[in-house]
Amino acid sequence: MSTASPHPKAQTMSNQAPSASNSTSADMVPDGAALPGAGPRNDNIPKQRKRNRIRTFLLVLGPLVVIAVAGYTYFTGGRFVGTENAYIKADKVMIAAEVSGLISDVMVKENQAVSAGDVLFQIDDRSYRIALNEAQAKLSMLRNEFASLKASYQEKRSELALARANINYAKSEYDRQKPLVASKTISSSKFDSVSHDLTVARQENQIIQQEAQQILASLGGSIDIQIEDYPPYQQAMADLERARLNIERTVVRAPFAGVVSNTPEVGQQVVGNGAFSSPVMSLIASNGVWIEANFKETDLTHIRPGQPVVITVDTFPDQDLQGFVTSVSQATGSEFSVIPPQNATGNWVKVVQRIPLRISLKNEQADLALRSGMSVSVEVDTGYQREMPDFVHSTLSWLGALPQATAAETEQPK
Repeated sequence: MSTASPHPKAQTMSNQAPSASNSTSADMVPDGAALPGAGPRNDNIPKQRKRNRIRTFLLVLGPLVVIAVAGYTYFTGGRFVGTENAYIKADKVMIAAEVSGLISDVMVKENQAVSAGDVLFQIDDRSYRIALNEAQAKLSMLRNEFASLKASYQEKRSELALARANINYAKSEYDRQKPLVASKTISSSKFDSVSHDLTVARQENQIIQQEAQQILASLGGSIDIQIEDYPPYQQAMADLERARLNIERTVVRAPFAGVVSNTPEVGQQVVGNGAFSSPVMSLIASNGVWIEANFKETDLTHIRPGQPVVITVDTFPDQDLQGFVTSVSQATGSEFSVIPPQNATGNWVKVVQRIPLRISLKNEQADLALRSGMSVSVEVDTGYQREMPDFVHSTLSWLGALPQATAAETEQPK
């Protein structure tokens, strides 16, 4: 028997199938790509290992960084305390005249730097010079009055001596004629005349004595008094000195070195009346500035005078100034307000108070034009460090990470 051969076409297709399959699996895959069903290429293994190492490193480093940052924040928390509620302060004063009048001359300009003792402005002094002349004339009159009183007292003393002599004469006449009138040797009218003369002499003596006492009292109770001790003369000298002082006060000078502001105009009326004097201009000190920082009361736990301070002026943000805490106010800022808060009322809300601190600069830089009122930021280094928690301390001691002496100290009762 003969066997039938397969269909030629089917045989041809079966023979060509492997070649087509081979062409698809080998020829159609791009260069460098892995074949289907094959494992990863050898050149990708180092990259995967590198990525694994980086991933492992980051997984280890991340917690360590977090622990380090948390530890630093914990141990340094509360050491540095800062605030932006701080301003530069300087000595400033409102210049007021001590005498009233019209401003006759202004010697300075707005924002001009002046030294201590420089003339700022002058008040018309003509009326005060008239008062000075009157005081001088009054003083001269009192000198003459003093000399006249002394001469009058000497004259009264002479009159008093004469009056006493007249009394003695009238008394002797009275005593001599009194027996005669009893014996009717002389008439009664003549005796009455002698008696009248004695009475008049005594009255004149009394009047002269009173006048002398008045003069002596005017001289201060002593005829040997010097004119410098004479009360009216002292009053006149005081008036003269006041007149001279008023003339000096018409020239207003700077009490300290600084910069003037709000300068007046010529012809402006000023009122000088002690504490009620009207301000004329301002003077701000050009040196000796300090910082007034208003810290929250909760930030003052570890702040003490003398602690270092880093100061940053908003005008010069790239330059830090060094200072130190000078003093801490004894009261909050609200206690110095015109109307202090009444915390005893029914509607009470707790508000964190602020306490002013005075900070002095260690080294004022000459190239920094610090102005009163400038805003600054301050940071105080209190030097405070938190203690290690007990459980951490015990753990480190157990692991031997701390010295034995330190571990023993932790076991001592507090």
